[in-house]
Amino acid sequence: MIQFKSTVNFKNEKTNLVVGVFSDTTHPLFLQLDKALNKRLSASLEEKLIPTTFKEITPIYPLGQIESKKVYIVGLGKSTDFNTEKCRQVIGQVAKIAKDDVTILLETFDSKQTSINELATICGEAITLATYKMETYKTEEKVKTPVKFYIHSECSIEADLKRGIIYGEATNSARQLLNEPGNKLTATNLANAVATFANEHNLEVRIVEKEEMEQLGMGGILGVNQGSVEPPKMIVAKYQGTPRFENITALVGKGLTFDTGGYCLKPRAGMENMKSDMGGAASAFGAFQVAVRLNLPVNLLLVIPSTDNMISGNAIKPGDVIKTMNGKTVEVTNTDAEGRLILADGITFAKHLGASKIIDLATLTGAIIAALGTDTTGAFTNNQTFYNQFLKAAELTNEYVWQMPLHPRDQKALRSSDVADLNNAPIGKPGAIMAAAFLKEFVEETPWIHLDIAGTADTKAAHDLGPKGGTGVMVRTIAKLLELQA
Repeated sequence: MIQFKSTVNFKNEKTNLVVGVFSDTTHPLFLQLDKALNKRLSASLEEKLIPTTFKEITPIYPLGQIESKKVYIVGLGKSTDFNTEKCRQVIGQVAKIAKDDVTILLETFDSKQTSINELATICGEAITLATYKMETYKTEEKVKTPVKFYIHSECSIEADLKRGIIYGEATNSARQLLNEPGNKLTATNLANAVATFANEHNLEVRIVEKEEMEQLGMGGILGVNQGSVEPPKMIVAKYQGTPRFENITALVGKGLTFDTGGYCLKPRAGMENMKSDMGGAASAFGAFQVAVRLNLPVNLLLVIPSTDNMISGNAIKPGDVIKTMNGKTVEVTNTDAEGRLILADGITFAKHLGASKIIDLATLTGAIIAALGTDTTGAFTNNQTFYNQFLKAAELTNEYVWQMPLHPRDQKALRSSDVADLNNAPIGKPGAIMAAAFLKEFVEETPWIHLDIAGTADTKAAHDLGPKGGTGVMVRTIAKLLELQA
């Protein structure tokens, strides 16, 4: 629980206290607390017993001088170097170590580079992210009483705090979806999750079933689904934030709930974590949730093509030819390049429903990991103005992205098939670029950003803002982009 607190009495405050301390300035609240502790804090600072280095956290035990059992002194470094991202990191670290209820004296974290309102949003977001615990299926897992976080400020920050909490909760929603096992999150389960949210917020939702896909000619998703016993779903939710449903941004997320690679079978090490191949859908859904819960004056389509990629006597084979929704035929030279096939139909359907701009997200290629590692998302675009707006949002949320190239020669390389319009995975060509070029064939002239999150959708180690597992990458950036455009 995160709650605003407008007043605090140090003598009678029973929760633990969290105080930020800069190396070059002292906040009046720190001096008030120091007085209540008979100058113990200032004396310890003078003797360098309390470091003010960034992210150094020192517990102080009041020993009965005030009601609080513990005071956390949080080093913030120089006030001139402090910014919102540093605040995000240090508050996340505080949230992870807190074992009892705490009151954070937010104004002690304020500097000339930040505003108290920005800090409140960051605080709500960071605490929500850092305290996320993956829901599991362990039968003897202990249920711990959650820590309560009280955020003290003399200014009114409730709305800012709520915004940050919503950002955090939507990101955690994406994390949890990605962390779900493949047998617990089928395309049907994913469709139900979106429909439940849509119904709770009185939104229009449409689940395109297999029979309708056949009528619409969605050969991409139907081809990938051929080997599965689970029915495919094309999941669509609509959010109208303005009087007229125009200038529509479509968020298209790859919803591959498990990927064996098909007949181009993945090795065990490559398949073990393929429950996460729907990370694009999870992040698209998370960003959509933020816009809806904040009532942003924007118009959105959430489009999630969802299936798994399995092997059976009916499964698609290398060399097979399919026909996508927009009429283009594709020779499937690699059944493990399936994400682009279902996204082709998802993008075409988004355009059919009126999308003015498209952002697609997908755990699409191992090649992007080879190029950029696991901390940076690869981005492709056909509209630099649109991308520059997105990049500004990414800088504000501190999610790392890097723009990758797309040239006319890349489109030409896709036309190497002897039997179809397109080859889904030309041999010897750069994988991440070929995947993006393939999607561009279906986007055509619609302003578009493609985000390859194969390396960033999950993490192998815990960090300041959460545990290992799903990251919910790009939820906050896309939501911030929508806020900036509102």
